[in-house]
Amino acid sequence: MAADKLTAEAVAEQLARLREDYQARLPAELAALTALAAGFGGAESDRARLEELHQRLHKLAGSGGTFGLASLSARARALEQQSRQWLAGTLNEVAAEARQAFVGDVARLGEAASGVTDAPSPRAQAARPAPTPPGKIANIWLIEDDPETAEQLVRQLESFGYAVRHFTRVRDAEAAAQTRRPDMLISDIMFPQEGEDATQVLTERPALRMLGCPLLFISSNDDFPSRARAARIGAEGYFLKPLDVPRLVNRMTQIFDQRRAPPQRVLIVDDDVPLAAHYRLALIAAGMEAEVLHEPRNIIETVAAVRPELVLMDLHMPEYSGPELAGVIRQYERWTSLPIVYLSAETDLDRQIEALGQGADDFLTKPISDAHLVAAVRARVDRARQLDAQISRDSLTGLLKHASIKESVEVEVARMRRLGKPLSVAMLDIDHFKLVNDTYGHAVGDVVISAIAMLLRQRLRQTDIVGRYGGEEFLAVLPECDAHNAQQLLEDIRRRFAALVFSHQGQTFSCTLSAGLASSTYDPKAGKEEQLAQLFHDSELLVAADSALYSAKNAGRNQVRMDTASAPETARR
Repeated sequence: MAADKLTAEAVAEQLARLREDYQARLPAELAALTALAAGFGGAESDRARLEELHQRLHKLAGSGGTFGLASLSARARALEQQSRQWLAGTLNEVAAEARQAFVGDVARLGEAASGVTDAPSPRAQAARPAPTPPGKIANIWLIEDDPETAEQLVRQLESFGYAVRHFTRVRDAEAAAQTRRPDMLISDIMFPQEGEDATQVLTERPALRMLGCPLLFISSNDDFPSRARAARIGAEGYFLKPLDVPRLVNRMTQIFDQRRAPPQRVLIVDDDVPLAAHYRLALIAAGMEAEVLHEPRNIIETVAAVRPELVLMDLHMPEYSGPELAGVIRQYERWTSLPIVYLSAETDLDRQIEALGQGADDFLTKPISDAHLVAAVRARVDRARQLDAQISRDSLTGLLKHASIKESVEVEVARMRRLGKPLSVAMLDIDHFKLVNDTYGHAVGDVVISAIAMLLRQRLRQTDIVGRYGGEEFLAVLPECDAHNAQQLLEDIRRRFAALVFSHQGQTFSCTLSAGLASSTYDPKAGKEEQLAQLFHDSELLVAADSALYSAKNAGRNQVRMDTASAPETARR
């Protein structure tokens, strides 16, 4: 069953089955360990036997606790450490009494296998809140008793594509919460006419407390107690009146983007098949995508195919060790920053430190609880995503930087040629932006730039790619979008941007944008000469879009112009 099709019930069922299978196979494994230990006579010729015994004890120490046998893990770990100590020296120097005690302890491992403890249910693992589905208009509830502030805020939020429901009283929102839930709640923090503090209301009234959506406060109070009360109930933002709406919307966009982020992708490299399967299901139960690799020789092909954001790797494996595999991964430039975390029953601190110096980023010790594993993986992947965003994305807008968006054009041109699909590229530029900076200052100019960036991120599809091409210039790449549909989309963005109202020190103003559009198709069934013409046009998409943008500027601005080579294509459609 595919990972994205597994329900919570299916995950729980598979985890329970894995646990039952593990416990069913355990008697045979313990019998094999006892036989190996009994045959250890203390001679150098017994080294291979002891090494096998050590490896199997190591695996048992890591897996027992995961499947509800914590006592078994602890005893196996002690015996593993004893066997490692002997392997580091001369075996014929091991005292007979010590060997006999060791054999007896191995034989008694079965006593610890009877102390089964309940493993945590996968449902108990914290999953992130359910995101707003792509393409769905986010529903915002606004609780605000000032009619003028509410009217302006509702109009502005609707310009950014949100559906807003306004309540003048907290009790009205509480009544609505009996049958409806918003995607986000924005509330004034004080309601003088009702003598209510919204932070206290949200804490005391169950219907509002159970909404389970992001909460933002707006307020005229910039005092520490008000902010502390907001933080205490989990507010994700606090904005002062008069409201800077683009900054408010920027925070809203960040919150929704975080919740819409794709699942973390994890590759588990472990020769212990049942244990790796358990880890995979635990991660899937937490909303991640996880794959398992048991054959280390295929690690490069698997990393290329899975494109993991983190590799969980056992340290000790029969053929190749974790550090050896990490070293191979690091030989490839594109994976030098791929997070690698060792997950091993190794408890020797010196060995852990040595392993971390050989290509890995962190070390987790088996057995590990599902909650600990999920939290560790999530934190590491989130940090990696943040670092990647800092490298490839513009700090002000969160959009791709110049080099990254240009690379995206090349990738999408090649992909659309291969699929025989249309591709549109659009250049957008804020009209008279220098005048905005000169009149209101660069800080206000940054707000305007952030506003158009947010509009682009909201109005474009998830498959579209958008970047900040220059100071106030943006580039949008629209795969599988013909010229006609691209022009309609850009016209919608142009109108919405013109409707936004910006404010600075009591003054309000609006801005407009101009856009240039170029579109291309590639038909694999066309004749050779026509294909060559299309290939040439594809290679000039950026130039064509830029030329169309200058045409829009020269024609009076605040409009969308299409490249002349794209216009006939639109007419035929």
